[in-house]
Amino acid sequence: MPLVEHLRELRNRLAKAVVAIVVVMIAAAFYSEQLMQFLAEPVPKCEDLANSDGGNCAIVSFNTLTSPFTTTIKVSLMAGLIVSSPVWLYQLWAFVAPGLHKHEKKYTYYFVSAAVPLFVGGAYLSYVILPISIKVLLSLTPGGSANILSLDEVLDFTIRMVLVFGLAFELPLLLIMLNMVGIVSGRRMIGWWRGVVMGVFVFGAVATPTTDPVGMIALSGPIVVLYFVAVAFSLLNDKRRARREAEGPADDEASELDLTPEAIEEIEPVTTARALPEQATKDRVNGYDDVT
Repeated sequence: MPLVEHLRELRNRLAKAVVAIVVVMIAAAFYSEQLMQFLAEPVPKCEDLANSDGGNCAIVSFNTLTSPFTTTIKVSLMAGLIVSSPVWLYQLWAFVAPGLHKHEKKYTYYFVSAAVPLFVGGAYLSYVILPISIKVLLSLTPGGSANILSLDEVLDFTIRMVLVFGLAFELPLLLIMLNMVGIVSGRRMIGWWRGVVMGVFVFGAVATPTTDPVGMIALSGPIVVLYFVAVAFSLLNDKRRARREAEGPADDEASELDLTPEAIEEIEPVTTARALPEQATKDRVNGYDDVT
């Protein structure tokens, strides 16, 4: 298609994705209170302000006049992005897919089917350890002080933890993608294992805001296991790529052409045919006139 048609199709795809997000966002606004309670559930709440002394529990509140409105919009938008993700991901895929080869489409299906469970698994793990993380942070509150937390900050903390854990679980998939395109080999990944393990645990200590090792191990341990799974897959993929290159290109791939110019051999002289008697005139040479 010409460029204008591509831009028109992109506009239509984006419009459908935005409509889906807005529709789900409006529907989620009616259940925003239940969503807020679900996201703030890991916080140990105090029954009243008198029981909030020290770090045992906290009072969740709205600190500004506009906080209820902005928090509702934020929660509804987040729900719209998550619930409508199959729609806008499909629109993105429908725009990109016509330009992919058959084997590239197959790999894309594999990556998407693996990326979604990995992200969901990381998000679920973060929600499981959130109560432990929050209790550790609240335990640092000195006696005589009360914890009055803004619901907006609690939601930001919960969403940040979910995104950090979910995206961190995508790291092994990124390594597999780099291996699939031939940038990183499995043998090179093996040589990185000491630095990767050290870096993952440092990342786990920085990404989790708690001072106890529970959050760090809960984040770093599964990533290390997934890293070695990615290494094993990359080694097998390297062997498969070597066999495929020996067999030749696939049906929908162009073979590599040798465009190196060859040396020109010596020109072989060619004799012309003798002219017929009726052509042997003074204005003809070998049967051709001088104009020819």
